[in-house]
Amino acid sequence: MEPVTLTTARLVLSPPTDADIDAVFGACQDRDIQRYTTVPQPYEREHAVGFVAKSAQGWESGSETIWAIRLNGALTGVVGLHRLGGGSGEIGYWVVPAYRKKGILTEACRAVIDWGFSPEGLGLARIEWRAVAGNKKSARAARALGFRYEGLLRSGMTNGGGRRDDGWIAGLLPRDDREPQPWEVLGD
Repeated sequence: MEPVTLTTARLVLSPPTDADIDAVFGACQDRDIQRYTTVPQPYEREHAVGFVAKSAQGWESGSETIWAIRLNGALTGVVGLHRLGGGSGEIGYWVVPAYRKKGILTEACRAVIDWGFSPEGLGLARIEWRAVAGNKKSARAARALGFRYEGLLRSGMTNGGGRRDDGWIAGLLPRDDREPQPWEVLGD
């Protein structure tokens, strides 16, 4: 599959390049990114080099699509559709601490979801969201995007350090209205 660049009112989403290696390395030093994502721990610069290469391979093979989220040229985060196959995929994301709580993540994810469901994009029938149980920041973002909470995955998440955690799972279908839904695990 050929890489795709997506744009929003403020953002450009494009595949990570070698020019992003230092920014990815710096961002992945964040404790929350290490705690709640699958990045290796400790996160070394060689991991960022491998991430950029893996991103290109994912586009080439069609197994995943990964974008660097850019605001005024600065890398502010990463979003991707992973585990593509059988008409579904899983959204994953992280945001650099300095750019959190600015609406960047939901803006970027909306563009990725729209493209993922579009016949001109992947034409997916379902997009899943998964996170380590307790990752309420990620859960609030997924809920704001319209994902419906579906349950607990016991020991269903493995992070970069090999630890197995319980996970939350939610799903979104093209026909869903994308309005935030109540999520029991978030207390509503």
